[in-house]
Amino acid sequence: MQPFTKLTAVAAPLDIANIDTDKIIPARFLRRLRGPGYEKLAFHDIRYDANGNDRPGFILNQAPYRNARILVAGANFGCGSSREAAVYVLYDYGIRCVIAPSFGDIHYGNELQNGMLPVTLPDEICQKLRRQLHEQPGAQVAVDLESQTVTGPDGTTYRFDIDPNHKERLLKGLDDIGLVMQNINEIEAFEQRHHSELPWLA
Repeated sequence: MQPFTKLTAVAAPLDIANIDTDKIIPARFLRRLRGPGYEKLAFHDIRYDANGNDRPGFILNQAPYRNARILVAGANFGCGSSREAAVYVLYDYGIRCVIAPSFGDIHYGNELQNGMLPVTLPDEICQKLRRQLHEQPGAQVAVDLESQTVTGPDGTTYRFDIDPNHKERLLKGLDDIGLVMQNINEIEAFEQRHHSELPWLA
């Protein structure tokens, strides 16, 4: 998993609350394997019309925001089902951080598990950031995980909270397997000792 330390990038204001995982990736695409073009499935039904053409009103279809790596969304982002594909498709699109007043619990955990940083900030701050991003299309936001800060387009810095264990894993780029592999020497030593002391268990 790619570590997350600092990210300064174009941010897109997503003025929608309760974006569920089916909006992020519709259920009919869940059997599709990750690969080239997977990123095109992100927000598919609100991003494209019935003929597959871009909806010009959707923020990520507008030139200044097409390469956004940060989303500033409304409350309850990622609610609904537990599908990890909702994180995969965001990540493959290039999104590494979502800032919102609240998240669906399972989606929040899935982002952390897959190298994305979900940042929870008060609704009034998220609204302020989105307003600034609309006023300055293509403006950047800076997210610093080490200092747990978000810096908006106007230079104002906001602090966010994150569980220390999740923070360490993101900084080091550790998923569950990587976390276990940190202790591989101790695990192998235990196995050797265990088999030596209790050979009849083998």
